Amino acid sequence: MSDTLIRNADVVVTMNARRAEIARGDVYIRDGVILAVGTGLASAEAEVIDATGCVVTPGLVNTHHHLYQTLTRAVPGGQDALLFGWLKTLYPIWAKFGPEEMFTSAQVGLAELALSGCTMTSDHLYLYPNGARLDDTIAAAEEVGLRFHPTRGAMSIGESAGGLPPDSLVEKEADILADMIRVVDRFHDPKPGAMVRVGLAPCSPFSVSRELMRDAALLARDKAVMLHTHLAENDEDVAYSLAQFGCRPGQYAEELGWTGPDVWHAHCVKLEGSEIELFARSSTGVSHCPCSNCRLGSGIAPVRAMRNAGVKVGLGVDGSASNDAGNLMAEARMAMLLQRVARGADAMSAREALEIATLGGAQVLGRTDLGQIMPGKRADLAVWDLGGVEAAGSWDPVAALALCGPTRVRHLIVEGRQVVRDGQLVTLDLPRVLERQRDLAARLAR
Repeated sequence: MSDTLIRNADVVVTMNARRAEIARGDVYIRDGVILAVGTGLASAEAEVIDATGCVVTPGLVNTHHHLYQTLTRAVPGGQDALLFGWLKTLYPIWAKFGPEEMFTSAQVGLAELALSGCTMTSDHLYLYPNGARLDDTIAAAEEVGLRFHPTRGAMSIGESAGGLPPDSLVEKEADILADMIRVVDRFHDPKPGAMVRVGLAPCSPFSVSRELMRDAALLARDKAVMLHTHLAENDEDVAYSLAQFGCRPGQYAEELGWTGPDVWHAHCVKLEGSEIELFARSSTGVSHCPCSNCRLGSGIAPVRAMRNAGVKVGLGVDGSASNDAGNLMAEARMAMLLQRVARGADAMSAREALEIATLGGAQVLGRTDLGQIMPGKRADLAVWDLGGVEAAGSWDPVAALALCGPTRVRHLIVEGRQVVRDGQLVTLDLPRVLERQRDLAARLAR
């Protein structure tokens, strides 16, 4: 792998301990690792990327997604529903998916993330119809070139047993646990710089049993992998927990071993003060999904209270059928705006929103090797061109990223390799993939 020198950026946003911002900054990369950060760096051997007029940030980190849902955006019947009604509309459509739908939808979702400055994403895949496997999405991530943290999700309680999903989409719990072991053993890489790490992720308290939640936690600790699920997403979610388990979601999670530095929960819109304290005390992470929470009318997550308490918070675009976009910089802006709606104009700054989107996400996913532009960290970087119409007239180029744009990256580097160059994805024939995506979506609609 050749050396790369990103040179003469208007600002390099390091996200280091001092949150230093380097004017006229350079970043030198070798073998997928940041070798030096400063000004006036030079090399006769390195490929040079001229970043004049640009801001360089750590790559954005997406902590919650359902990539398969890019095939079911803007579906009639689900456009104006709350969470449970939305799920009931979409479940029968998702039941018709197979390996090709999973692979192609993941390619499209990952491409969309890459173009929005995202270098690493998790994915929560919890249904496996017609022979689909987690392997399908991992193969897509390898083609696109993003760093990937897929989670082997699951649903085991169907409608006939009092659950929400149709019986056709649930699995036997013994089969679920066996496949969890298979995918961890085959794909999980614990080493620094890993391109693929695997987590375990029973879908939600209303689609799996207490026993599966507990067994998944025990298995994750045995395999030294992370745990992920949906929690306290809306009022219906909390009401279900109270009715079925006699406790709030935070207490349910704690009782089953679902708190700790190896756990992160999606949404957490309805967490109360005692639950926030529990998450802070146990180093449990939260994936905040602001656009999805707005789209489904779930509410505004108490992110300011979480951050003040010391809870690790990252951003998630959530599913492309409940957002319906997959632009992580747009999520950073929405996160900032929602906290201001709830708590006032000084509730969250643009820089804090950018921090949550980069370093915050890396911390939630346990990636101490990512999220900062510092010597020794992996070379996952986003280069943002502020010469376009979105940022024209902005006085503060760093704040502009969250306040006005751009929301599409000029260059994206993952593990030292260029994935986006001059605003175009270079690892994938994107027009061909989009044509296939449209064909698959039309077939599903028919």
